[in-house]
Amino acid sequence: MLPSIVTLLALCAGLTAIRMGVEGRFELAIGAIILAAVLDGVDGRVARLLRSQSDFGSQLDSLADFVNFGVAPAIILYSWRMDELGSLGWIAALIFAICGALRLARFNAALVGEQPPAWHSEFFVGVPAPAGAVTVLLPLTLWKIGLPVPEGAAILVATYTVAIGLLMVSRLPTLSGKKIGTAIPRESVLPVLVVSVFVIALLVSYTWSVLAIGAILYLAHLPFAWKRFEQRRRAFSGHQGQNGSAGGAERPAAGEGQSPKD
Repeated sequence: MLPSIVTLLALCAGLTAIRMGVEGRFELAIGAIILAAVLDGVDGRVARLLRSQSDFGSQLDSLADFVNFGVAPAIILYSWRMDELGSLGWIAALIFAICGALRLARFNAALVGEQPPAWHSEFFVGVPAPAGAVTVLLPLTLWKIGLPVPEGAAILVATYTVAIGLLMVSRLPTLSGKKIGTAIPRESVLPVLVVSVFVIALLVSYTWSVLAIGAILYLAHLPFAWKRFEQRRRAFSGHQGQNGSAGGAERPAAGEGQSPKD
């Protein structure tokens, strides 16, 4: 029950972001999306802590994510700049929202399919929806910092929006960060808390700069994530090949009590 309430609060934040974007109150709109992203990270942990995971909660979470990280950013960017392009700007917004829906549908389908190797949990397939939402708002955050908006910015924003949408549905591996904070040594707890408070203070005091830098760093990490994935894949393939060779050497011939199928 409690995890679903947190998810509904996140959905309320996403819907509020849409309203703020339509009204041109972009600071509050982005703040609402950040709040939705925080609540999205909390609801799953609360569900695991209370051992209250359910199919209903999973479906509700996906629907909320679609609104919060697919629809809301698209509406905000359209209201901010892409409406200058008319139908073309709306098409760019639609593409981003649809890519968000496809990204979430693929993620849900993977949960019931064949389980990948354990090391795959270190990566997402494509840019996850919350990261895509924050990253796609980079032009708006740069504008809030004070960067001038050049002539023809609308077409650049639309192109960037479509590109981020395509990254969400791509097969590009991105770091999941799931292992961060799962096993913090006791002697490191205090430094981690201090750093966390420092980051939160920076986000509150220099919101737009922190969001812009975070989005740029996330985009910059993509080549390194791909390289890391390939290294892990090659190491796993080599390990599997060695195991297969060893197993083949120890396996008796088919005529010695085993069928070729075994």
